[in-house]
Amino acid sequence: MAKGLMDLISKAKSDLSKLTGLAPSSLVTTAKTDGGWQIAIEMVEKRSIPDGMDLLATYEVKLDEQGNILEFNRKGMRKRMEAVSEV
Repeated sequence: MAKGLMDLISKAKSDLSKLTGLAPSSLVTTAKTDGGWQIAIEMVEKRSIPDGMDLLATYEVKLDEQGNILEFNRKGMRKRMEAVSEV
C-alpha cells in the first residue's frame, strides 16, 4: 500500500516499467480522482546519442487508492529535446 503521494508515484513508475519494459524519465501530471489517482509519466521508448534525441512516450496511468495500476495508455511521443506543448 502506498503511504503518501511520493510512495504512490514511485510505485507507479516501478510498476509501469515492469509492465512496459521501459525506463521512467519524468512525472508529467498528478491528479486525485474519485477512487484513486490519474498520473502521466514519460517513459524512454528509445535511447539515442545524443540524449536529446531520446524518444519519450507519455503514458496516462489510472491508479486505485493503494497505487495499483488499473489501466494505462500511451498518449503521445516526442524527442527529449522538443518542448512539450500539451499532454
